Amino acid sequence: MFLSTNKCEGSGECIKECPTEAIRLIDGKAFSCITCGACAEACPNRAIFKNKYGGYVVDRARCNACGVCEFTCPVNSIKIEEGVVKGICARCGICVDACPHEARIDAFDIIEDRQLQFLESFNLAIQAPKRVSTAKDEVERINVVTDLDKCTLCRRCEYYCPTEAIIVNVDQKGVCTECRICEDICPADAIKDTTIDNEKCTLCLKCVKECPNNAIYMKDFQVNIKKPDMAVEGNEIIGEGAADTEGMENAAITGSIVSCLNCGLCVEACENGALRMVDGKIRCDPSICTECETMACTEACPVGTLKPSDIPGMGLKGYCVSCGRCVKACDVNEARSFKKVTWDGSITDDCISCGICAEICPKDAITLKRGTIEVDLHKCILCEKCGIHCPVDAIPKTTMRKKSIRDGFTLINDKLCMKCHLCEKICPEEAISETEDGRLVVDETNCIYCGACSNACPARAVIFEREFEESV
Repeated sequence: MFLSTNKCEGSGECIKECPTEAIRLIDGKAFSCITCGACAEACPNRAIFKNKYGGYVVDRARCNACGVCEFTCPVNSIKIEEGVVKGICARCGICVDACPHEARIDAFDIIEDRQLQFLESFNLAIQAPKRVSTAKDEVERINVVTDLDKCTLCRRCEYYCPTEAIIVNVDQKGVCTECRICEDICPADAIKDTTIDNEKCTLCLKCVKECPNNAIYMKDFQVNIKKPDMAVEGNEIIGEGAADTEGMENAAITGSIVSCLNCGLCVEACENGALRMVDGKIRCDPSICTECETMACTEACPVGTLKPSDIPGMGLKGYCVSCGRCVKACDVNEARSFKKVTWDGSITDDCISCGICAEICPKDAITLKRGTIEVDLHKCILCEKCGIHCPVDAIPKTTMRKKSIRDGFTLINDKLCMKCHLCEKICPEEAISETEDGRLVVDETNCIYCGACSNACPARAVIFEREFEESV
């Protein structure tokens, strides 16, 4: 809940701004709903629910103003006026911003500190909730990470990964990425530094078959390699240096690399027990996996590498077994390495309170706050789904995998709208405005379908849907 400190002078600014009229003056001090949840438990119509902020909201489509919540409220905060339930705090945080004396604070921080102090005094700190703001508190996992500053997207790691847990996409198809795989597999040692010695070449064509970027081809009984600084039309080379490259910078390979995060979501989703975590490493038994019909594990994978194997009887591909072969294969730039990935729950100031992270978190580890989030580090497994879906990249992530909002719609139901204007205030794109007749409407040309208005609405008046698409 939100509390008023001794700084409160009873100016009433928080009362004016509270969209649910959940604050009132008692002896000159602002006092509000304590968000105990008694009203939600007592409601016979299940019209009161807990939102992503940790507050409570009335679904006016279900509420019949029976008054049970009003009689149940232990602090007499709830009242019913003209069939509308008021006085329940949605934990939107507007009162904190409205107070000119900085007298309104979030009691969560104070109570949690006191709980920790109390439990520690009885050696019971292990039962206390963790604070995400404490520097020593963090969640961690061990997996192979790509240093994007060093990675050249040569596709060498992808080729040597035994389980196909690495996916490299490059924009320049059909040109040499200098992965040197052709050198490794050439039985005649005819290739060195991406140059073919045609006197040694036996035309076995193994390099043509194995090149991950299809950059090697045959012409006039000679094997050729397409370089980035060559203008190519199909298999015809117009000429070396004929392409508009202007040096190596313009000729550099661009794209993305995505690999298994070793988060374990697939293991938890596996219904037949074919996937297991053994000493922090994923293991699969194909004999069990072939019996599965739902493939729930592939749906759970946050980065999309896990898929059914192309080889009959092999079950799955795309899960990291932590063999380290990709690390050994990346022997020039050393862009792949085993690392401990950590997160203390902190995010950047770019957060727009859209609530997508809380919505898609598979462990219910995220609680939305206005302008930030609270992360339960006991629950978080660092699957990075929150960061992958965050539209403003406020949440850190190690993967290049990205989900962007493709389309959707947002509509405000006039019959449920309380005219609190909270949606208008919180909209990061200023897509919501009031018409001359007092209705709140959404400008679809500016709306990015982030969902901030839907999460903030205390009357559940925003009808909202969105669709995601992969952008990386």
